[in-house]
Amino acid sequence: MKLEDEISQPKFKSEYQKAALNIIYTCNWFTSQHSAKLKPHGITQQQYNILRILRGQHPNPASIKLLKERMMDKMSDASRLVEKLRIKGLLERKVCKADRRNVDVVITQKGLDLLISLDYLDDNFKEIIALNQDEAKQLNELLDKLRG
Repeated sequence: MKLEDEISQPKFKSEYQKAALNIIYTCNWFTSQHSAKLKPHGITQQQYNILRILRGQHPNPASIKLLKERMMDKMSDASRLVEKLRIKGLLERKVCKADRRNVDVVITQKGLDLLISLDYLDDNFKEIIALNQDEAKQLNELLDKLRG
Protein backbone atom coordinates (compact mmCIF):
# COMPACT_ATOMS: atom_id res chain seq x y z
CA MET A 1 0.00 0.00 0.00
CA LYS A 2 1.22 3.49 -0.79
CA LEU A 3 2.49 5.72 2.01
CA GLU A 4 -0.09 8.37 1.11
CA ASP A 5 -2.88 5.89 1.87
CA GLU A 6 -1.23 4.44 4.97
CA ILE A 7 -0.84 7.77 6.74
CA SER A 8 -3.70 9.63 5.01
CA GLN A 9 -1.44 12.35 3.66
CA PRO A 10 -2.03 13.06 -0.04
CA LYS A 11 0.84 15.57 -0.47
CA PHE A 12 4.38 15.92 0.73
CA LYS A 13 6.69 18.96 0.65
CA SER A 14 9.16 17.04 -1.49
CA GLU A 15 10.18 13.56 -2.58
CA TYR A 16 12.93 13.77 0.06
CA GLN A 17 10.39 14.35 2.82
CA LYS A 18 8.27 11.49 1.47
CA ALA A 19 11.33 9.22 1.31
CA ALA A 20 12.30 10.03 4.90
CA LEU A 21 8.78 9.44 6.18
CA ASN A 22 8.50 6.28 4.09
CA ILE A 23 11.70 4.88 5.64
CA ILE A 24 10.50 5.69 9.18
CA TYR A 25 7.04 4.26 8.53
CA THR A 26 8.45 1.12 6.91
CA CYS A 27 10.91 0.60 9.75
CA ASN A 28 8.10 0.78 12.29
CA TRP A 29 5.93 -1.54 10.17
CA PHE A 30 8.74 -4.08 9.81
CA THR A 31 9.57 -3.87 13.53
CA SER A 32 5.96 -4.60 14.36
CA GLN A 33 5.90 -7.63 12.02
CA HIS A 34 9.14 -9.01 13.48
CA SER A 35 8.18 -8.35 17.11
CA ALA A 36 4.93 -10.24 16.63
CA LYS A 37 6.92 -13.32 15.58
CA LEU A 38 9.18 -13.08 18.66
CA LYS A 39 6.47 -12.36 21.24
CA PRO A 40 5.26 -15.98 21.62
CA HIS A 41 8.86 -16.92 22.52
CA GLY A 42 9.03 -14.31 25.28
CA ILE A 43 11.80 -12.17 23.84
CA THR A 44 12.07 -8.72 22.29
CA GLN A 45 13.87 -7.72 19.11
CA GLN A 46 16.74 -6.26 21.14
CA GLN A 47 17.08 -9.48 23.15
CA TYR A 48 16.99 -11.49 19.93
CA ASN A 49 19.78 -9.28 18.58
CA ILE A 50 21.91 -9.94 21.69
CA LEU A 51 21.38 -13.70 21.39
CA ARG A 52 22.33 -13.67 17.71
CA ILE A 53 25.52 -11.74 18.48
CA LEU A 54 26.39 -14.25 21.20
CA ARG A 55 25.70 -17.19 18.89
CA GLY A 56 28.12 -15.66 16.40
CA GLN A 57 30.75 -15.39 19.14
CA HIS A 58 30.09 -18.87 20.54
CA PRO A 59 31.96 -20.55 22.18
CA ASN A 60 33.95 -17.40 22.91
CA PRO A 61 32.53 -14.90 25.39
CA ALA A 62 31.51 -11.34 24.53
CA SER A 63 31.91 -8.24 26.63
CA ILE A 64 29.08 -5.80 27.25
CA LYS A 65 31.11 -3.28 25.24
CA LEU A 66 31.22 -5.61 22.22
CA LEU A 67 27.47 -6.21 22.48
CA LYS A 68 26.81 -2.44 22.54
CA GLU A 69 29.03 -1.92 19.48
CA ARG A 70 27.35 -4.64 17.45
CA MET A 71 23.72 -4.06 18.43
CA MET A 72 21.45 -2.71 15.70
CA ASP A 73 19.52 -0.49 18.15
CA LYS A 74 22.28 1.73 19.56
CA MET A 75 19.86 3.22 22.10
CA SER A 76 19.31 -0.10 23.87
CA ASP A 77 20.70 -0.70 27.35
CA ALA A 78 22.83 -3.79 26.74
CA SER A 79 23.46 -4.41 30.45
CA ARG A 80 19.74 -4.45 31.22
CA LEU A 81 19.02 -6.73 28.24
CA VAL A 82 21.77 -9.13 29.30
CA GLU A 83 20.34 -9.29 32.82
CA LYS A 84 16.84 -10.09 31.52
CA LEU A 85 18.25 -12.84 29.30
CA ARG A 86 20.31 -14.19 32.22
CA ILE A 87 17.18 -14.45 34.36
CA LYS A 88 15.52 -16.44 31.54
CA GLY A 89 18.52 -18.80 31.48
CA LEU A 90 19.43 -17.88 27.91
CA LEU A 91 22.93 -16.62 28.74
CA GLU A 92 25.47 -16.51 31.55
CA ARG A 93 27.50 -13.64 32.95
CA LYS A 94 30.95 -14.36 34.35
CA VAL A 95 33.72 -12.17 35.68
CA CYS A 96 36.38 -11.76 32.99
CA LYS A 97 39.57 -13.54 34.04
CA ALA A 98 41.80 -11.12 32.11
CA ASP A 99 40.18 -7.98 33.57
CA ARG A 100 38.04 -8.39 36.67
CA ARG A 101 36.31 -5.05 35.96
CA ASN A 102 34.71 -6.58 32.85
CA VAL A 103 32.02 -9.20 32.47
CA ASP A 104 32.08 -12.05 29.96
CA VAL A 105 28.72 -12.98 28.49
CA VAL A 106 28.16 -16.45 26.98
CA ILE A 107 25.03 -17.91 25.41
CA THR A 108 23.69 -21.05 27.11
CA GLN A 109 22.46 -24.20 25.41
CA LYS A 110 18.92 -23.05 26.17
CA GLY A 111 19.70 -19.80 24.30
CA LEU A 112 21.17 -21.72 21.36
CA ASP A 113 18.12 -23.98 21.26
CA LEU A 114 15.80 -20.97 21.22
CA LEU A 115 17.69 -19.46 18.30
CA ILE A 116 17.51 -22.75 16.40
CA SER A 117 13.74 -22.69 16.86
CA LEU A 118 13.69 -19.10 15.53
CA ASP A 119 15.92 -19.67 12.49
CA TYR A 120 12.80 -19.86 10.33
CA LEU A 121 12.51 -16.07 10.76
CA ASP A 122 15.40 -15.57 8.33
CA ASP A 123 13.37 -17.35 5.66
CA ASN A 124 10.30 -15.36 6.69
CA PHE A 125 12.07 -12.11 5.74
CA LYS A 126 11.59 -13.06 2.09
CA GLU A 127 7.83 -13.14 2.62
CA ILE A 128 7.68 -9.92 4.62
CA ILE A 129 9.90 -7.92 2.27
CA ALA A 130 8.08 -9.16 -0.87
CA LEU A 131 10.87 -8.20 -3.29
CA ASN A 132 12.73 -10.42 -5.70
CA GLN A 133 16.47 -11.04 -5.23
CA ASP A 134 17.54 -8.22 -7.58
CA GLU A 135 15.16 -5.73 -5.98
CA ALA A 136 16.39 -6.69 -2.49
CA LYS A 137 19.98 -6.18 -3.65
CA GLN A 138 19.10 -2.78 -5.11
CA LEU A 139 17.30 -1.79 -1.90
CA ASN A 140 20.37 -2.80 0.13
CA GLU A 141 22.62 -0.71 -2.11
CA LEU A 142 20.32 2.31 -1.85
CA LEU A 143 20.05 2.04 1.93
CA ASP A 144 23.84 1.71 2.26
CA LYS A 145 24.24 4.77 0.03
CA LEU A 146 21.71 6.68 2.14
CA ARG A 147 23.74 6.06 5.30
CA GLY A 148 26.86 7.22 3.47
